[in-house]
Amino acid sequence: MRGVLLVGLLTALAVAGCGGPPTGPPSDPGGGAGGSTIPFGPTSTAPEFRHDVSTVTAAELGESWRPGCPVGPDQLRRIRLDYWDFDGRPQIGTIVVHRSVTAEVVEIFATLYRERFPIRRLQPVDTYAGDDDRSMADDNTSGFNCRRAVSGGAAKWSVHAYGKAIDVNPVENPYLVDGRVLPPAGAAYRDRSGHRPGTAVPGGVLVEAFAVAGWQWGGDWRSPDYQHFTRTGG
Repeated sequence: MRGVLLVGLLTALAVAGCGGPPTGPPSDPGGGAGGSTIPFGPTSTAPEFRHDVSTVTAAELGESWRPGCPVGPDQLRRIRLDYWDFDGRPQIGTIVVHRSVTAEVVEIFATLYRERFPIRRLQPVDTYAGDDDRSMADDNTSGFNCRRAVSGGAAKWSVHAYGKAIDVNPVENPYLVDGRVLPPAGAAYRDRSGHRPGTAVPGGVLVEAFAVAGWQWGGDWRSPDYQHFTRTGG
């Protein structure tokens, strides 16, 4: 009897050592709650695109909004969503837009995520105290900002002040206006020939993602604004 038990024990150990079922808990691909970086590299299986839409208050908008702006906080929405950075790593960013375009914006960024289009940074402009120049210089992709239009002529609200425009990778996609390059670091990208990561080019992933959603591209303007995409054409 003792010999039978010993044989059974040895058989069980052999089976366990030859690929038996794992005993530990599975790894968590979600990276936990509240993190800004999803912890796996570019060669890992990409997680599904995630997004979250929420209301926003005047206090949360900070210096990007003030009384007298053409839209109030109740008309704006904050979207947290996944994107890929220039190192091929998945990140979580935030953008503020008008409530009427949230579904379109989510679909646009879902397409960019699926195609692994790189975005340098994705933060609300209040991170930069509402300063568009600082946001552009930091190569930040942004939406709502209660400010006037940069172009010459009579002063008017920018479409960004309505939450219906988005600037993507401003350094790689500068605004060329009145002999200036905005931001100045974008001068290296004035030549639009050839394809470089993060750029907006005719027929490219970025331009097409916005076009499918019905948005227009400032790169087609007489004074090209390669970073600028707008729902209203302005």
